[in-house]
Amino acid sequence: MTDILQAPPVTATAADAQSQGPFRLAMRRLTAHRSFRIGGVMLALVILAACLAPWISTGTPNATAVRVRFEAPSLGFLFGTDNFGRDIWTRVLYGARVSLWIGLSVAIMSAVLGALVGVCAAWFRRLDSLIMRIMDALLAFPAILLAIGVSAVLGPHISSVIIALTSAYIPRCARVVRASALVIREQNYVEAALISGASDVRIIFKHVLPNCLAPLLVTMTFVFAYAILAEATLSFLGIGTPPPHASWGNIVSQGRDYLVDAWWIMLFPGLAISISALAINLIGDGLRDVLDPRLKIEG
Repeated sequence: MTDILQAPPVTATAADAQSQGPFRLAMRRLTAHRSFRIGGVMLALVILAACLAPWISTGTPNATAVRVRFEAPSLGFLFGTDNFGRDIWTRVLYGARVSLWIGLSVAIMSAVLGALVGVCAAWFRRLDSLIMRIMDALLAFPAILLAIGVSAVLGPHISSVIIALTSAYIPRCARVVRASALVIREQNYVEAALISGASDVRIIFKHVLPNCLAPLLVTMTFVFAYAILAEATLSFLGIGTPPPHASWGNIVSQGRDYLVDAWWIMLFPGLAISISALAINLIGDGLRDVLDPRLKIEG
């Protein structure tokens, strides 16, 4: 026979995709995503500045110098000084450590606890109605109002802020994980594991939770950004990070009485909050586009 059936040639792009694992393929797509690249660079610069604060600042964040109070931004004081003569540049750098730490802690704790709550609601159907009604009740309150209430009860402290914001954002993570787990529990490989005699705990941690990580990771990035904004709000209201700890929120709060004459006290920490939240949201957009197969991946 002269006619020979041949399979279509595999292109170089397809061959590369087949040769790479799912993790490497996702990382390659992420690095090619415009929003992820921009957000990653912005967030990396903020984190780098926070890590290098002892070396690139002018001293300690609470060092006062009454003689130079209300100094405008200059070469000597890049971001100016406040009403106590404290260097705003130094306070913003050290405030980044507190604000980013609180945001990251809230994102991780909300994701872990929300994932456990969501997967239990999806897997143990008898508990589903009870658990989700509790989550719905928490979602009925705006997150910031719930955080204000919890923080007011616990008192102004960094750990209180983390607990308050975590309790406010657990329901969001729980609903995302529950929605994914309800689909995963109906898959054939889960039914095969049940038939083979695998325990519920083994199936949950080996099959269900790993397949819920993609939407949960995207939700974590947005919770991270929300937590930074919420911490700034709580600190601005006086029930967040307490002085003398420098956080972006309480720096803005301390400068509100001098907005007309010393606008720089509020401007620079406000810009830091905006840049960080924007960077994290851009990273979240990139993760969503790459990890959700229904969306087109930007080149």
